[in-house]
Amino acid sequence: MATTTIRLSEELKARVAVAAERSGTTAHGFIIEAIVEKAEHDEAQSRFDTVAEERYARIVASGKSIPWEEMRGYLQDRLAGKKVKRPAARKLAR
Repeated sequence: MATTTIRLSEELKARVAVAAERSGTTAHGFIIEAIVEKAEHDEAQSRFDTVAEERYARIVASGKSIPWEEMRGYLQDRLAGKKVKRPAARKLAR
């Protein structure tokens, strides 16, 4: 396991100590957990961005999309438990 040194202001160090105590962990454990959460968040955001870019590229390549009003109604009906047919994609208006 690698060792890394971080410099914290006295104010931040005190805040971490209080938060760690509230959480029932050590300051070290609290800092490690915060780093893990931040790394996981960044990775999830990166995956989200990748999927969004891929989907947008497919829309641009095909020139087809489903208007939001239709998709929203479809999704609301699905959430309400209704059996509904998915709206068909069609050429974007230009």
